Amino acid sequence: MSSPTRRSILAAASGALVLPRFAIAQADQRPTVTVAVQKISNSNTLETPREQSNVGYRLSYTYAETLIDSDWRGTLSPTPGLATAWRRIDDRTVEFDLRQGVRFHDGRVMTAEDVVFSFGPRLYGGSPETAGGREPPREVIAVGKLTYPGLDRIEIVRDGVIRFVNSVPDITLEGRLQQNVGAVLSRTAFAAAADWLTWARQPVGTGPYRIASFRPDVELILEAHDAYWGGKPPARRIRVLEVPEAASRINGLLSGEFDFACDIPPDQIATLERGERVEVQGSPINNIRILAFDKTHPQLRDPRVRRAFTHAVDRKAIVDALWAGRTRVPKGLQLDSYGSMFLSDWDVPAYDPEEAKRLLREAGYKGEPIPYRLLNNYYTAQVATAQIAVEMWKAVGLNVEIKMVENWQQVQDRSTPRGLRDWSNTSLFNDPVAGLIRSMSPRGEIQRQGEWSNEEFNRLSPELESSTDPERRRVVFRRMLEIIEREDPGYIVLHQAATFTAKRKDIKWKASNGWALDFRAGNLNFGA
Repeated sequence: MSSPTRRSILAAASGALVLPRFAIAQADQRPTVTVAVQKISNSNTLETPREQSNVGYRLSYTYAETLIDSDWRGTLSPTPGLATAWRRIDDRTVEFDLRQGVRFHDGRVMTAEDVVFSFGPRLYGGSPETAGGREPPREVIAVGKLTYPGLDRIEIVRDGVIRFVNSVPDITLEGRLQQNVGAVLSRTAFAAAADWLTWARQPVGTGPYRIASFRPDVELILEAHDAYWGGKPPARRIRVLEVPEAASRINGLLSGEFDFACDIPPDQIATLERGERVEVQGSPINNIRILAFDKTHPQLRDPRVRRAFTHAVDRKAIVDALWAGRTRVPKGLQLDSYGSMFLSDWDVPAYDPEEAKRLLREAGYKGEPIPYRLLNNYYTAQVATAQIAVEMWKAVGLNVEIKMVENWQQVQDRSTPRGLRDWSNTSLFNDPVAGLIRSMSPRGEIQRQGEWSNEEFNRLSPELESSTDPERRRVVFRRMLEIIEREDPGYIVLHQAATFTAKRKDIKWKASNGWALDFRAGNLNFGA
């Protein structure tokens, strides 16, 4: 064997030097963004119909997308998503042009069959694809039926064109398809999952970031999906950490441990903004904070007692004291964004302590205790709001006892009497069907949980959903609000929710007008 020549040694050395330089040049220079949130998931899954909550809405749009997107930094109006266009065929049918070349996180190109799967076996089961432990749990099926109660079938018209056909007229079908329940996910990834829970903790979507790992109650890692149809994501990785205490989220941001901190209490905003490194963004959003009654409780069966509760709460005082005027009291369970369906002359029950006392005397209430199940600041300023409300109720003679609980399962536990609980109502599209019907109808959570029901309200519910007459819909909506907010109260409207996110000032980013964190190209920039 000949000995190596000087030339061969230099060539080898040159090659050895080139390889590291090549690797460095190709290394992903995009940063990792660390986000501290109060909660990652209530259900310990990331499947959108299972995680219908403010914390679920916050993160789902990073990895799962719908046919119709929302203008998150604007009016939340519909915008093209996985469909580039849509058109009404009749009052029961909407046709969609699918975006071409969209790739799932598993590398597959999205097809019409994936859309059909996402609104069929994934939501309702009943298919061979769902065998072997992949049958959706009943909570998912209930949400599917609630969200798309009249959906009859999806037709593949031709390559790239599909039709959603309802069994009844529904002028809100496009809006329903904006909701993240209808995220389009990979049918082959679903079929390959070991069981439903494995799938639900790592669903395969089309969003700008893919789920790399998920440790419930601890951490979610999202990695850039560079084949994303909407442009290369600006961050290499999004690291979401669960940090329950607001003080810990704030301190972590100030120390540089976090880049973003969510759910900032309003009373901390001014302090944070005195520094040079941090700014706070946020506003009222498409959510209304409420208190829900369980009218099966012995002291709440009489609607006069519940009406007394509604008149005893000074909502403006709560907004002024805890929110520094950064949100407002809405006109009942509705948002201005409802457009022609917004009832501008409606209002919440007036703050009237004397009327509350009169109603309690008339009902024969003698001060019997009424439990109020309370989570520890799952909602911003939740405990402080509860303490103020309890004092207001005490002032009119209502004996409300706070019962601290640890999770939503304990909130809804039926083994002991339930009285009141905190809740919120999000409208994912601009119509009362998105708010009142989704939560309060016979298929909605308040009735599924056995807390409240009303025969007339339930008769009107399907009419509000299926009527195509705008004026009749307004009449029905008004009557439903009269029932559930005044005559036979199912809840107390507190205020429009607002969400505030603190971040490093050198990161260019705008908060949405909803829960969603938008880290797509065009809304996240690390340049000067």
